Amino acid sequence: MMSRSIPRTGEKLPVIGLGTWQTFDVGADERARAPLRQVLRHLLEAGGRVIDSSPMYGQAEAVTGDLVATAGAQAKVFLATKVWTSGREAGIEQMRRSATLLRADAIDLMQIHNLVDWRTHLPTLRRMKAEGRIRYIGVTHYTPSAFDALADVIEREGDIDFVQLCYSIATPEAEQRLLPLAAGRGVAVLVNRPLEGGALFRRVQGKPLPGFAAEIGCQNWAQFFLKYILGHEAVTCVIPASAVPSHIADNLAAAGGPLPDAAQRRRMRTVWEDA
Repeated sequence: MMSRSIPRTGEKLPVIGLGTWQTFDVGADERARAPLRQVLRHLLEAGGRVIDSSPMYGQAEAVTGDLVATAGAQAKVFLATKVWTSGREAGIEQMRRSATLLRADAIDLMQIHNLVDWRTHLPTLRRMKAEGRIRYIGVTHYTPSAFDALADVIEREGDIDFVQLCYSIATPEAEQRLLPLAAGRGVAVLVNRPLEGGALFRRVQGKPLPGFAAEIGCQNWAQFFLKYILGHEAVTCVIPASAVPSHIADNLAAAGGPLPDAAQRRRMRTVWEDA
């Protein structure tokens, strides 16, 4: 799989990862877990590593930890989760619990979820990073209305390693300020909601791919939408959530073959706007 470097360290990450919002909140039900085991297997076999979760996602952290451990893949994955509470002690306790649920001695990436009480949590994250309990620190949000706030934190604080944001062919606002800022400040970018929770597919349902999509190796609309995102060089990794093995296979295939250049991305946007 194609990979890109984390700017702060040069560590390589595969460009397609896995989100767990809603999809991994299944508890101990083995029938519900069975397709998730296949999703994880597809991710690993394709060379994927990044799995993103949060205490906000119900039982997703516990399910992720169980499945990764059962697969014997702890050393292969890059585990990202979040702190999503207010107060210093509550944050510390929540992060300890996340590490336990994920069965991780150290969390690869700890993010402040939706900037909740970020001024309180950031010093804690810095200390945990210095102690080796987390490897990278980040901030997140899921809506463009928060992009200015994310940008302000990145500009004010000089040691943010990652920003996680929403970005898709239908929601391109990150291109205006946040993605150029991340590139200029050496901040890695995780992209959430790249397929808008499936809403993108409803708009193009029944419509054929444009002929030029073959030039960038697109075989379906999922790859078309993901390659549009990956065509922006500031993006480090895209993390679509999926509980369907065939869907994750389609997503992962977007990391192969050529990516669109600037002219092709403009044509892709025209296709979307005319759909």
